[in-house]
Amino acid sequence: MTSTSLRVVLSALLMAGAGLSVTGTALAAAPVPTPVVTGLPDFSDLIDKAGPAVVNIRTTEKVRLGQGGPGEEEMQEFLRRFFGQPIPRRRAPQQQPQEEVERGVGSGFIISDDGYVLTNAHVVEGADEVTVTLTDRREFKAKVLGADRRSDVALLKVGATSLPYLRTGDSSKIRVGEWVIAIGSPFNLDNTVTAGIISAKSRDTGEYLPLIQSDVAVNPGNSGGPLINMRGEVIGINSQIATLSGAYNGISFAVPIDEVMRVADQLKKTGRVTRGRLGVQISEVTRDVAESLGLGKARGAEVSMVEPGGPAEKGGVKVGDIILKFNGQAIDTTRDLPRLVGASKVGAKASVTVWRRGAQLDVPVTIVELEDEKTASAKPAPNKPAPGPAPNALGLHVSNLTPEQRRELRIEGGVLVDSSEGRAATAGVRPGDLILQMNNVEIKDAAQFNVLAGKLDPKKTVAVLVRRENVTQYLVVKPAAAK
Repeated sequence: MTSTSLRVVLSALLMAGAGLSVTGTALAAAPVPTPVVTGLPDFSDLIDKAGPAVVNIRTTEKVRLGQGGPGEEEMQEFLRRFFGQPIPRRRAPQQQPQEEVERGVGSGFIISDDGYVLTNAHVVEGADEVTVTLTDRREFKAKVLGADRRSDVALLKVGATSLPYLRTGDSSKIRVGEWVIAIGSPFNLDNTVTAGIISAKSRDTGEYLPLIQSDVAVNPGNSGGPLINMRGEVIGINSQIATLSGAYNGISFAVPIDEVMRVADQLKKTGRVTRGRLGVQISEVTRDVAESLGLGKARGAEVSMVEPGGPAEKGGVKVGDIILKFNGQAIDTTRDLPRLVGASKVGAKASVTVWRRGAQLDVPVTIVELEDEKTASAKPAPNKPAPGPAPNALGLHVSNLTPEQRRELRIEGGVLVDSSEGRAATAGVRPGDLILQMNNVEIKDAAQFNVLAGKLDPKKTVAVLVRRENVTQYLVVKPAAAK
């Protein structure tokens, strides 16, 4: 090969290496190589370190003879947690004596060397005595410092020191696909280890909790045990499984450790958990409702009920409002609002940003403590059967409310549905419903409503704000074309 030919070849190779063809044009970019998994992880060192801090938890309950033995109690716990259907207990005559029977078995883990233990609230619920057993077979009677049913977290204390304990991680930094292990006592088999990956984050299966989903095998008895990452840190408490058969089906859920520790701190200080309450009932905002109200995309939480005398009503939140932000934080779905409000300090001032009749405004509220749910009850009866004329473009006959009805319902406007047919009936509007708003216009009386209905564009859907008993929601109706 001549020196000239060699220079040409070297030049071509250099241009090709730079992403250029010999003629100077760009070559297609090479794909980024996919990481190759060369082998499965070895968990043995991790388990040697973490295992001693995981405990078996046995609970006993004082029952009257004949009330039901351990087998029934274990089934009670299983059905209650995994199916939500406890079986009825057999009642025994009052004169029968009591005895201690084993109620159930669960798991837990030590979080400090002076004996604080975390587990699920449902593991210790109703127990008269709780026994914690370590891997070295030492047993301790544990005191339940507090249990929170909403988060399913309980904090226990045993009288011992220099105990092995687990470090807590940061559940906000977990990644889907990372390896995790569970250690617990499924079916009372102490220190059973199972492994898998995180399947999803922020899985919405609880009122206040975005749970961690994994494919780690979890069975009855694993409840309360830790979900551990490859650094040996606890990132969650195993709490639930999804199953149709009662057996493990590849889907389990854990309470994120960040939420667990917030709850545990309150339980340690006061023995109970306080959460904020706004005093509203909410529902999802559909795409059709969002478009009809001028919101664009579906977002926020629709206010379907405002508790009389509650903080939302005192602040000025109204039925039909779409809550878009709470203290400046966006509400993407209805599940976001209860978590943000619940985490608020009782007595604190908060700003609620709402969408009302085509405009966005901020409403100040004072957060109160979450207690038992309250409901409003006011149910108007239809005034009279449908009159003779044909219904409007929505398929509705409406009439005015009496002053007495308005006072009882605590509303200023609105109309009563006397009959519903055609498009409105298909959308779910029923006789006896109240119509408070059409799109972004507040309804004052029947005459105004019928005028508005006569001007509707049959090519566009209409969001009608309907109140039925104590629940209010938007129903989307497509008007009929004028004849």
